[in-house]
Parts: sequence; C-alpha cells; structure tokens
Amino acid sequence: MHIRRGRAAGTLSWAGLAGTLGLSCALRGGAALAGDYTGSPQVDEFVAEMSRDYGFASEQLFGLFREVERKQPILDAISRPAERAKPWKEYRPIFITEARVARGVDFWRQHEAALARAEQEYGVPAQVIVAIIGVETFYGRNTGNYRVIDALSTLGFDYPPRAPFFRKELREFLLMTREEQVDPLALTGSYAGAMGLPQFMPSSFRAYAVDFDSDGHIDIWKNPTDAIGSVASYFKRHGWVAGGPVASRAEINGAEAEQGLTEGLDPVKSVGELRSLGWATRERLDDGLPVTAFRLDGAEGAEYWMGLPNFYTITRYNRSVMYAMAVYQLSDLLLQARGGRR
Repeated sequence: MHIRRGRAAGTLSWAGLAGTLGLSCALRGGAALAGDYTGSPQVDEFVAEMSRDYGFASEQLFGLFREVERKQPILDAISRPAERAKPWKEYRPIFITEARVARGVDFWRQHEAALARAEQEYGVPAQVIVAIIGVETFYGRNTGNYRVIDALSTLGFDYPPRAPFFRKELREFLLMTREEQVDPLALTGSYAGAMGLPQFMPSSFRAYAVDFDSDGHIDIWKNPTDAIGSVASYFKRHGWVAGGPVASRAEINGAEAEQGLTEGLDPVKSVGELRSLGWATRERLDDGLPVTAFRLDGAEGAEYWMGLPNFYTITRYNRSVMYAMAVYQLSDLLLQARGGRR
C-alpha cells in the first residue's frame, strides 16, 4: 500500500475520493445499503467534530461510514479476559527462537543499506531496528488483516472502556489518509488498528513515519525501507542515545537489595543508589546514570537487571519490561549471528 506524501493537495484529493464512496456502496446489490454505523448518534457527533474542527465535509464522512463494518471478533478479542501474566521464562521463548533469529539475519542482509543509513542518520543500531520489526510482525509476516477503519470504528464506538483512545486514533487515521491522499477503506492492520511492519498506530504514523527512500510515498506496509526509517525515527524522537548500552545484568548482595527494585518503568533510580543497596554490574556505569531496576523470573531463577536510558526508550514503543527485554536480547542474538558486524 503506497501512501503519497502530499499535504498541500491532500484535502481535495481525499474529498474527491470520499465523494465516490456512495457510488461504491450503491454498486453493492444495485442500491445504497445502510452500513453498521448509519444513524448512530456517536457517529453523528464524531462527524460533526471532524467537520467543525478539521474541515471535513459531513456528507463525505457519512458516505464513508456507510461502508464501515462493525467487527464482532474485534470486540470479542479485546474483551476476552486477560491471560495469566506469563513469567519471563515463558514469555522469552515466544520471541527468542532460532527461526526469528534466522529470518532476522535474512531481513538484515536484504536491507543492509537502508539499515546502515538509518543507523547513521538516527543513531539507532541496525540490530535493534530489525528486532523491533521481528517482535512486532515477524518481519512483515503478521501485520493484520482487518481494515483499519473497521477496527478503530468498532473500538471507538462500541467498546466503552477505551472508546476515547480509539476515537482519537480514528480521528488521526482520517487526518492521515487526507494528508497522504489514500483510500481510508484500503489500509489494513491489527484488530487494534496498528499498521504495517512496525505496527504504528495512526497517531504514531503522523508523528514519526518517514519517506526513507524518498519516492514521494510513505509505505510501512510493503516497503521495508520506509518501515526501517520510521522505526529509527520513532526511537530517535523518544530519546535513543547513539552508542549507548541498553541493559546490564546485576548481581545483588545484602538485605537491602530488594529495596532497589523500581515501581513502574520510569528510570527513577540511579546506579549509585543501587550500588549502595548491594547491586553490582560487570560493566562500569556512571553512578549518576538513571536506570529502571527490575527482577525477572528466568528459567534458572531470579534475574536482576538495570534498564538503562535506551532500555526506557524501547518501553516507549511498548510499555512492558518483558517486551523491551525481548527486543534487547533478540537484537543481541541478531548481532552475534551476523558475526558482530554492523
């Protein structure tokens, strides 16, 4: 799916496209059909907001929503009771596999030039970019098959617990498609509306996606070069420190060591504080360095780690210590598999 970068002309192009949606609806069975959201007071309110605040034509949006489908499987998936939180010893094998490493090495070789340029321009190592795409979608194998507008509308209008968030993303999606001159009915993603190889939400696309091959399009669905540049852009904008370490395994001693564990993800401890509580690392780390201190239930027992500033940046992509650790360890294995070459 190609997205053309064309903000100046985007409004007219999208308006022209949206104006044909009523025709496509009429062609289904020879007559215009009412969609799942036709007559919805919530949609009426949303359309009024988009018209008032962002200059969309109401009749065009109503035509669009006649084509939008409410997806019960999405509501079933998001409403399903959460599984028992997996410990690290069960979570890690999901993402750290020989197949994921081997496919990642292939992906790295295939896109070596783009990855090297992304590392040079944004300071984000190639192996970290590859690991993100590997964890998110297995290098593009699993990007999702729902239309993004169906997913965001279903969750924005029919899932009250998180409706404000998904309605905001629906707004961002419509702005994105207008700016980029693309059919809002054509883009696909996950059941939550995450898109492409890096699984960007629409707000992240608008803020961080880049046309990394300079072809006039941003395509994070089928163009790995744009996906690579977009991941690097995201990390740079969220504070990635070029050349900085990610995490450091720690040994603990003393009765006060457990007091060093961090509540939440923010790096609110310092290396010096942890040292005073009995934490020690093999690497030399500055005492003033802010870190997130955590314990994982590993296959061989408890593991204690210091997450450094770049580790925190990974958690900005997904707010999970185990997610960030999976990305970090996969990236390290990818680098080893490449013989340590960058």
